[in-house]
Amino acid sequence: MTSNPDQLLRAAWGDPVDAGALQQIQACMAAGTGAVGGVLMADHHLGYSMPVGGVIAYDSKVSPSGVGYDIACGNKAVRVDLRADDLRPRIAAFMDEIWHTISFGIGRRNKESVEHVLFDDDPAWDLPVAREFHHLARTQLGTVGAGNHYVDVFSDEEDRVWIGVHFGSRGLGHRLATHFIKLGGGSNDFHAPPVLFDVDSQMGQEYIACMKLAGRYAYAGRDWVCERVCDLLGAAIVESVHNHHNFAWLEEHDGRQLWVVRKGATPAFPGQRGFIGGSMGDISVIVEGLDSDAAARSYHSTVHGAGRIMSRTAAAGWVRWRKPKKRGPMTPEVRKQGRISRQMMEDWILEWGVELRGAGTDESPHCYKRLPDVLAHHEGSIRVQHTLRPMGVAMAGPDTHDPYRD
Repeated sequence: MTSNPDQLLRAAWGDPVDAGALQQIQACMAAGTGAVGGVLMADHHLGYSMPVGGVIAYDSKVSPSGVGYDIACGNKAVRVDLRADDLRPRIAAFMDEIWHTISFGIGRRNKESVEHVLFDDDPAWDLPVAREFHHLARTQLGTVGAGNHYVDVFSDEEDRVWIGVHFGSRGLGHRLATHFIKLGGGSNDFHAPPVLFDVDSQMGQEYIACMKLAGRYAYAGRDWVCERVCDLLGAAIVESVHNHHNFAWLEEHDGRQLWVVRKGATPAFPGQRGFIGGSMGDISVIVEGLDSDAAARSYHSTVHGAGRIMSRTAAAGWVRWRKPKKRGPMTPEVRKQGRISRQMMEDWILEWGVELRGAGTDESPHCYKRLPDVLAHHEGSIRVQHTLRPMGVAMAGPDTHDPYRD
């Protein structure tokens, strides 16, 4: 039986739809892949093999290249028992504390020893490929990484303080993903064909076990960072929202048990909450999944962020920039001509009142779509519960190169 990727694509949200990402997801759903259907979220863009913002449902298949190199990358947000008005006078000092306490960057080890039961009770450690990275995983638990990974401080519509974090399974996940992608004949070429394993095969079972291990590890890391930041703040956690957005889940859709691979897409089943981050100069949101035809068509998925409109290399290119007439995404003409300078980035975040630590110009708000525009494409499948405005942002420094573009 053959499959037509054009017929399998249920929806592609966004204006415009990126041609490269569309080509990638169609290749992932070509004949012989076992794909049942797929969608592109409104924040989609090119990724390794499968686009970021892509969701594909498979019949008895799992895709290491679909999940990507940063297994279990995800977001966590916690609301604390503190008013934003009480924090604002000391936000600069608090961001300094975060910057000097939490480890940001590639290959970093945690300055503090972190113990967790997952290092002793998870059967995946019995697999040689996982056991090899046991020590690395111990030393890196609770570190944030580089690229678009962050620790943010927000205020909501009721002037309450939230802490938000975004990162995944660090070196453990990257090494596990690299192993299985190579084992399946894949590569880190953007347009490499998808790597697929039968879920009942030995490789499929080993990948699923390692993926779930990386998922536990990512959850533990985000839990620790949120708790450590709250300790610095001297505040208690009142509520929390936590999701992966690079993962594969066995789920029921259309009366069938399917493996749903989400790369840069947040699960949003009816009543399920998610934290979606914008850029450092934009809002972020807490959302809730709805029960609707649009939600079912998306395999109960939504965006994981705002989505890039400029690549990292383009942001650092030697070109002129001119200020848009109004705040918003840079026009294509400006993007072709413009280089994002540090001053441009700082001017934008100054207007938003953000206290920034670290970050390169490739993470400037100029490089991203506006989150409200992206969310508008998914009205009817999610509802915004809280709108979060950034007060402080901490990321890896501008001298840190991030090779993990998924």
